Amino acid sequence: QVQLVESGGGLVQAGGSLRLSCAASGRTFSTYAMGWFRQAPGKEREFVAHINWSVGSTYYADSVKGRFTNSRDNAKNTVYLQMNSLKPEDTGVYYCAQATGRINLIFRQGYDYWGQGTQVTVSS
Repeated sequence: QVQLVESGGGLVQAGGSLRLSCAASGRTFSTYAMGWFRQAPGKEREFVAHINWSVGSTYYADSVKGRFTNSRDNAKNTVYLQMNSLKPEDTGVYYCAQATGRINLIFRQGYDYWGQGTQVTVSS
């Protein structure tokens, strides 16, 4: 079992920044990658970014590329999502997730464990 706890969400004006954290505990040694997804009201949960746990390589959705930065601290078993130049369309609940495999990492089915989510609201 892996437990994931997100934090750092909140209300911010457009153009502002937030930094999300996701602390992992439990059987984290089997982690291949950590991902971030978000879900806006009435919409499907969508991929935001993922990071390879070992080498730190990252991949982003086009909608956040250049504005969001995904990083990790292996010693703390924590991943971060630095979100800059936020837009109202970035509003939603942000979830982190853990993957033990290396396929489907831009899809929900590629992940084994999920956090409870943290709300991000960007006002215009």
